[in-house]
Amino acid sequence: MADRTAPNCHLRLEWVYGYRGHQCRNNLYYTAAKEIVYFVAGVGVVYNTREHKQKFYLGHNDDIISLALHPERVLVATGQVGKEPYICVWDSYTVQTVSILKDVHTHGIACLAFDLEGQCLVSVGLDSKNTICVWDWRRGKVLAAAPGHTDRIFDISWDLYQPNKLVSCGVKHIKFWSLCGNALTPKRGVFGKTGDLQTILCLACAKDEVTYSGALNGDIYLWKGINLMRTIQGAHGSGIFSMNACEEGFATGGRDGSVRLWDLNFKPITVIDLRETDQGYKVARGENSRGLSVRSVCWRGDHILVGTQDSEIFEVVVHDRNKPFLIMQGHCEGELWALAVHPTKPLAMTGSDDRSVRIWSLIDHALIARCNMEEPIRCAAVSTDGIHLALGMKDGSFTVLRVRDMTEVVHVKDRKEAIHELKYSPDGAHLAVGSNENTVDIYGVVQRYKKVGECIGSNSFITHMDWSTDSKYLQTNDGSGRRLFYRMPSGKEVTNREELKLVQWASWTCVLGPEVNGIWPKYSDINDINSVDANFNNQVLVTADDYGLVKLMQYPCIRKGAKFKKYLGHSAHITNVRWSHDYQWVITIGGADHSVFQWKFIPERKSKEALHIAPQETLADSNSEESDSDQSDVPEMDSEIEQETQLTYRRQVYKEDLPQLKEQCKEKHRTTAMKKRERAPGNGIKLHFIHGYRGYDCRSNLFYTQTGEIVYHVAAVGVVYNRQQNTQRFYMGHDDDILCLAIHPLKDYVATGQVGRDSSVHVWDTETLKPMSVLKGFHQLGVCALDFSADGKRLASVGLDDNHTIVLWDWRKGEKLSAMRGSKDKIFVVKINPYLPDKLITAGVKHMRFWHKAGGGLIGRKGNMGKTETMMCAVYGWSEEMVFSGTCTGDICIWRDMFLMKTVKAHDGPVFSMHALEKGFVTGGKDGIVALWDDTFERCLKTYAIKRAVLAPGSKGLLLEDNPSIRAISLGHGHILVGTKNGEILEVDKSGPITLLVQGHMEGEVWGLATHPHLPLCATVSDDKTLRIWDLSPSHCMLAVRKLRKGGRCCCFSPDGKALAVGLNDGSFLIVNADTLEDLVSFHHRKDIISDIRFSPGAGKYLAVASGDSFVDIYNVMSSKRVGVCKGCLSYITHLDWDKRGKLLQVNTAAKEQFFFEAPRGKRQTIPASEVEKIDWSTWTCVLGPSLEGVWPVISEVAEVTAACLSNDRRVLATGDDLGYIKLFRYPVKGKYAKFKRYVAHSTHVTNVRWTHDDSLLVTVGGGDTCLMIWAHEPEGLREFKLCDSEESDIESEDDGGYDSDVTRENEINYTIKALSTNMRPMTGVKPHLQMKEPSIDERQGVVRGSRPPVSRALPQPEKLQTNNVGKKKRPIEDLVLELVFGYRGNDCRNNVHYLNEGADIIYHTASVGIVLNLTTSCQSFYVEHSDDILCLTINQHPKFPNVVATGQVGDTGDMSATSPSIHVWDAMTKQTLSVLRCFHSGGVCSISFSATGRLLLSVGLDPEHTVIIWKWQEGAKVASRVGHTQRIFVAEFRPDSDTHFVSVGIKHVRFWTLAGRALLSKKGVLSSIEDARMQTMLSVAFGANNLTFTGTISGDVCVWKEHILVRIVAKAHTGPVFTMYTTLRDGLIVTGGKERP
Repeated sequence: MADRTAPNCHLRLEWVYGYRGHQCRNNLYYTAAKEIVYFVAGVGVVYNTREHKQKFYLGHNDDIISLALHPERVLVATGQVGKEPYICVWDSYTVQTVSILKDVHTHGIACLAFDLEGQCLVSVGLDSKNTICVWDWRRGKVLAAAPGHTDRIFDISWDLYQPNKLVSCGVKHIKFWSLCGNALTPKRGVFGKTGDLQTILCLACAKDEVTYSGALNGDIYLWKGINLMRTIQGAHGSGIFSMNACEEGFATGGRDGSVRLWDLNFKPITVIDLRETDQGYKVARGENSRGLSVRSVCWRGDHILVGTQDSEIFEVVVHDRNKPFLIMQGHCEGELWALAVHPTKPLAMTGSDDRSVRIWSLIDHALIARCNMEEPIRCAAVSTDGIHLALGMKDGSFTVLRVRDMTEVVHVKDRKEAIHELKYSPDGAHLAVGSNENTVDIYGVVQRYKKVGECIGSNSFITHMDWSTDSKYLQTNDGSGRRLFYRMPSGKEVTNREELKLVQWASWTCVLGPEVNGIWPKYSDINDINSVDANFNNQVLVTADDYGLVKLMQYPCIRKGAKFKKYLGHSAHITNVRWSHDYQWVITIGGADHSVFQWKFIPERKSKEALHIAPQETLADSNSEESDSDQSDVPEMDSEIEQETQLTYRRQVYKEDLPQLKEQCKEKHRTTAMKKRERAPGNGIKLHFIHGYRGYDCRSNLFYTQTGEIVYHVAAVGVVYNRQQNTQRFYMGHDDDILCLAIHPLKDYVATGQVGRDSSVHVWDTETLKPMSVLKGFHQLGVCALDFSADGKRLASVGLDDNHTIVLWDWRKGEKLSAMRGSKDKIFVVKINPYLPDKLITAGVKHMRFWHKAGGGLIGRKGNMGKTETMMCAVYGWSEEMVFSGTCTGDICIWRDMFLMKTVKAHDGPVFSMHALEKGFVTGGKDGIVALWDDTFERCLKTYAIKRAVLAPGSKGLLLEDNPSIRAISLGHGHILVGTKNGEILEVDKSGPITLLVQGHMEGEVWGLATHPHLPLCATVSDDKTLRIWDLSPSHCMLAVRKLRKGGRCCCFSPDGKALAVGLNDGSFLIVNADTLEDLVSFHHRKDIISDIRFSPGAGKYLAVASGDSFVDIYNVMSSKRVGVCKGCLSYITHLDWDKRGKLLQVNTAAKEQFFFEAPRGKRQTIPASEVEKIDWSTWTCVLGPSLEGVWPVISEVAEVTAACLSNDRRVLATGDDLGYIKLFRYPVKGKYAKFKRYVAHSTHVTNVRWTHDDSLLVTVGGGDTCLMIWAHEPEGLREFKLCDSEESDIESEDDGGYDSDVTRENEINYTIKALSTNMRPMTGVKPHLQMKEPSIDERQGVVRGSRPPVSRALPQPEKLQTNNVGKKKRPIEDLVLELVFGYRGNDCRNNVHYLNEGADIIYHTASVGIVLNLTTSCQSFYVEHSDDILCLTINQHPKFPNVVATGQVGDTGDMSATSPSIHVWDAMTKQTLSVLRCFHSGGVCSISFSATGRLLLSVGLDPEHTVIIWKWQEGAKVASRVGHTQRIFVAEFRPDSDTHFVSVGIKHVRFWTLAGRALLSKKGVLSSIEDARMQTMLSVAFGANNLTFTGTISGDVCVWKEHILVRIVAKAHTGPVFTMYTTLRDGLIVTGGKERP
């Protein structure tokens, strides 16, 4: 079918009529090339007046509402509206995007301004806080952000004469901002008595802190500093909308329609009154006019540009100012619905709600006539001879005008509601008029428009009409989606469809009918396409819809969801679309943007020649992506790819959700937590080996490292495999499935991306297995592709969210450089150009895209290929423009730039992996063949088939089948490394032999697991329909494998180890020989899955088989007969165990019931709980019962315990659960919520766990991750402290050991009660803090303390008064100067007195003052910039930053406004502020610490999460932040020798933190190594050499930690709490201070 492909012709935007003057100002400028730049709808327009040409910038997807010009006047920044609005910085010469700034604002971007150098851009949002944001726009990075004002901000400007100062103005305010660190600090302008507080609309900055601003009443206000100095009254008659500064002075434009020019001192030069112009405006505007209102002026040399409210642009030459030229016109505000084209001339007629009808020349691109009507116009039509123009009005009347002179012919009003559509018949005799009253009236043209007929079949308003070529029939569409036919001119409805079969339609503008089925997406509301028009000659159709898209399709298009080409430009809904009479152009009109767009139609033969025209950005010719119909010309998708595309990796519960879930459950369990809980076991396990490689849904995830080891991933583990020693080492930093892996060009670091709600990418070192950087906070659901740049500095990642977001990172800093939505379809691969790291490609389902970085965004273009193919892999070739990609059909596509040069057939079936060599390429495909190619893909040099026959003799394991699908290829060390879909990793020698290195199960869940009764072997069975035997001894290989006809879920060795029973998913089971895996016997008695199978102990006489239909069958093995059935269970049976005598069965069901049956008959027994424990069970794999009460977690609804196994010495119970955790408990686990050790390696659910016969190993299988993991069991005595030690438990114990009044009181203080006294608002009357101060002492302390000298609070107040009065009305109070402060804040702070200058001065704080006291002269000097109480103080110890002090203060909310908590970094000697860091710590900052190099600063908040943040304080940039702890953190300090390690201590908590890139990783302190150690409240911390840490506790003990493990406790160092500890760096002594109890 024709409609299966998009048409080959296309449209190019040629002209836009109009200018956006309404609701915008200052949006019209001259560029350096003397072109004019402005915007209409969603298009930036660059208009060359001399050549009368327009260029278009199409990078936005909604209305543009703000524009700023770079000081060099080539670059333009534009901001748009929308839910996620963004700013584009683009080049006005090439109209290409330079940078995209996104992810900060919501609703829209109201104003933009560049600073003097053009390095920074400031933007103001339309959100409720009118957020102001300063960008480093080239990098797309936010430097600072702050809430702007509670009301609308209209203009913002940089002070061009002093750095880091801005001014903003808006509704009833003007604010002067200073930028320091990451903080924007405002001061409100003081209107005083000089002027009235009123709305300021525009501003301009001048020298010496002078600012001029235009006010709503027409005055100009002159500001000096933040004070109003004088006003220039009546500069304009009413509001001044625009002010533009240039070398010669200032130009202002107002609502009164005049433009005034002023000199540099704001003395008037001249007035230009546009209302006085002789262009016939007063006449044309009619009585209903608002008059002309100026919205934008731009003065350059002797030219002035003026933009008006009514979408006109004038150019005025100063010396001839009475003759303004009108250079652009458009419709005024109001919806634009009417469009008609002249039948013989290149003219278009439009009519709008502004009541004007206008005629445009499509050749001259100009308005040639306009006429104002009495009513808003809703539709138009031109008679066939081109003489009459009919206009349908909103009030139900219609008017006919003569086209040549716009005089009225007739005015008819037969209806009361709007006319929606009118059309002349092809023979010119009749006019059909469709109205909102559900009728079509027919009028005779020659009878002076007398009504001759009426069509009344519709029960809804008429939307579209078309005449037949012989003028005998009319078809209509109405609002309810019905299509009706009438006989003309009588208007009788035609019900017999037969007579319509031969009717030919003169035009096709209807949206319903078989010919245009394809314009509707498959699932769409019938009203969102507003207009269509068919071009019969070229067989194309153009449609206009509510989303601002113009689409071009083939006509007729019969099947829903036809392919199309789409064009953006109109922002909101497009109301009408028509072809010009000769089909050269398409005209579209926008409703809300009331603009007229003219598109040039480029037919097929021409489009070939048009290729050399630079393709306009992404959008001009985007081949449809969203069309849903399956293209017939795309080959059937390969089954493997089909499966993979379907995978979403969604989880019911992500591990990130656990803390919240626990919190919710904790309430229920407060009571039980009081009881003594079972201790965690002393022994642990350590991951030893993993059988498995993730090949079934990942590609290119297997590499050689620098040292020749092999790195790959499976489940949640990164594996480094040493092929000489056959050992593995593990990176365990992930907590869910890893989906992709990329290796650094130096082959020492690896990046891995995982599944997760907020999924992360880890970059880690393959030698040390430590994370170098963790990149979070951007991808939802998961990360599916990664690639390092050639210099190794950048990393690209692709997310699994619906838009497959692409992010480019500077991974070492953890900074996101750019991000963009990638594609609706799945992306399989991302590659960064090795020659130009700003370019990258992505390839995936039905697409290949070429991207380049633009600031914070990426701009992508689709590769030009005939039919869209699915790409599975791609690499860059030997030059920057060559790209090679492998398709799902087995071809290699060769690209130059973005054009497909040729394709080469390489494999049967998809090419899954390719790898570029110095000379040539290597590819691997589904056909199981590895091919080596030369560097142009001209010839294939060699192929290797992966077959059993060529396996080398030393191979570990067996190949499951010949020619497995190849998913990953890598070269190095003289070998080719191959990963297959079947989970095998092979090494192919260049000469041919193949060695199998690692293998695991294939796709499908693994459930069945059994360990051999006396050998180090185990068996597994999986849904991949294989049964496998594994060697657990050091050779670690698969010994045997057998394919089954069905998948299986359970297996069991007989007691002598000779037979193996396997339960299958169809209800049958077999018993096979354990060595050869050949069948001994099989049965099929059940329909549902066999869920567990067990031989009775001893001689193995009986076999119990449990099934999903809730029965257990007991078979006699010797006679092969069923001897008993256990009935009575109500649900699916999950676990079985025999007792030692082989007489009793224990059964668990999915409904959490526990039953006992007697063997062999299967009679049900009731056994009291006390007896159950006495029974000697042969195995224990059940999960229910009193002796296992403690294994169920707090949140047992979510985390089902799926498997358990008791060690043979009956001491340790291992469990596996649905969250992928393996836990060890001390057996018996009585009492709820026992403590445990927990290990993460499996990703989703652990389906089975088993100890080997001698308890030396624990084997676990992990469901969907297909892994078999082998853990080495480390008994109690032997353990050295290992990093992989577990986390302790879910609920902290309550017993803390110690209470202290000071600590309790400090924990309960709430710092927000204080009425934020100096809330920088202009205040009059009594200062609020004088009224509020009295009670606050008691409130704040929560305890009245008698011992407190009343003086200490009373003195600092004068200082508050003084700072508050800067720039107020002059009052004599000025001479109050702070001289002396009594008091020191020790009641709730610590570590806040320090020496400076080798002990000559000391520094401390009280109230909101930082005090430096010189010990010799005992003089005090003060730092008074804080606006509220200082809570913490620290000194930078690094010699590079002498006397640098940081202080943190109380604040209210963390919204980055002036009252948010902040940290000031200042110089103790000069009292200069070096940086201000506004933070999100609502409540206040309670602890700060500098790092070893002095560059980083660590802060801890008083917010409920006690957030920990790390700053680069010199730039004011936040490096990382993370929730600290649920309870109060008292101190956090960097290790004195480190920039990346720090320790936080607080209520019942010690955490050891590491900074990796932008992420904070933390470990809880582990106490288990010391008997009876309890987690106490820690109050202070100090450090020693060799990673020792000392913490002081509330009970007076000092704990000593090595890494994160407690090694000893110094009991009772003080008798009371240890409040402070200090490490002296020179001699390594630790000084402690405490509160001694009497």
